[in-house]
Amino acid sequence: MDCILNQTHFLNARLADGTVADLTVAGGRFSAIAPAGNAARSGAVDLAGRLVLPAFVEGHIHLDTSFYGDAWRPHVPCANGFDVRERVAFQMRNLEQAAPMAERAKNQLELCVGHGSLAMRSHVMVDAAVGLKHVETILAVREKYRDLIDIQLVAFPQSGILSSPGTAELLDEALKLGCDLIGGLDPASFDRDVKGHLDVVFGLAEKHDAGVDIHLHDRGTLGLFEIEEIVARTTASGMQGKVVVSHAYGLGDISADALAGAGERIAAAGVAIMTNAPGDHPFPPVAALRKAGVTVFAGSDNIRDSWWPYGDGDMLNRANMIGYRSGFYEDWELEAAYDVVSHAGARALGLEGYGIAVGAKADFVALKAEHVPEAVVAVPTERTVYRAGREVARGGKVSFLGCPIYRSPDIA
Repeated sequence: MDCILNQTHFLNARLADGTVADLTVAGGRFSAIAPAGNAARSGAVDLAGRLVLPAFVEGHIHLDTSFYGDAWRPHVPCANGFDVRERVAFQMRNLEQAAPMAERAKNQLELCVGHGSLAMRSHVMVDAAVGLKHVETILAVREKYRDLIDIQLVAFPQSGILSSPGTAELLDEALKLGCDLIGGLDPASFDRDVKGHLDVVFGLAEKHDAGVDIHLHDRGTLGLFEIEEIVARTTASGMQGKVVVSHAYGLGDISADALAGAGERIAAAGVAIMTNAPGDHPFPPVAALRKAGVTVFAGSDNIRDSWWPYGDGDMLNRANMIGYRSGFYEDWELEAAYDVVSHAGARALGLEGYGIAVGAKADFVALKAEHVPEAVVAVPTERTVYRAGREVARGGKVSFLGCPIYRSPDIA
């Protein structure tokens, strides 16, 4: 591990506050940040005024079900509007014909790393049909990539819990195998038993001291009711800061007064909200929730899979999308869109040592932009990605330069 322990200097880095600084990395962390001295140092990397940002946080993705890099699969619409059960059925049929899961996961991981994400939370399917096969495969992929990216795994009951006999026991086993969080899925509309569903989810979370991340697609007052039940469970179990509601479509189509009250309760319980700002669904109002003190963060969600054909694994582009759909125009609003894919994501995932600061992990992206607002609107593709102060990607492609442990893993 000498390549991580050695000291590296980066000159003329433009920081988010507009200052230009020289950065020193030792032991994989920033050991010094000082005003740029314009003095040449042997072996130093001159960033030439490029904007330096902490590596992006991919807060919600599905490594096991993406077809990125595989054969193109035309999207099949639901028969009568969006239906989770029908989409799951399409997904199962497509997966039967897909390339090996490890290969597809590798493709998606390197796509995300190439764009600058070095921390990720992936949901992995667990149900009676697939058992623990997906979990075992993705755990192995995580291990092979552990020097390149930090990955949290959620044991995700894609086919429900109560409506899929044996799934509760499989979720228990998935957490024993190494998953970090327990997931859930639409307790009311899918399992039709909010209390029973949450009993299992929070029971397993308490048993394994695990976090919770629940998919919630239900809209309107039904979705709001489920969120309030999750908030109540979080507070009662003392799990503030360890619970996420992903998607939370219901927050996007309720009245302003109802949203204001919900935002206060969500913030008080320390429940975070994840959105990918989907094109055909209401999504949580980012500005209003942030104003209430809620941690709102983002993820790509699905990338070229059975749910939709979109997705590029670029969290800076996701910030652009969230800002566009939220009507963010002023600089401070564009900075908020960036925060959703960076610092807010780090808080939601509980990441240690995140940021550009002395003592923080030297995981960062250098890109051509004058400041954060320009980066959000321009989404520059000319980027270099550094892990522990060593280059791992350039121009969207994983390069594994500068350190022999960063070689493309053979996962065949």
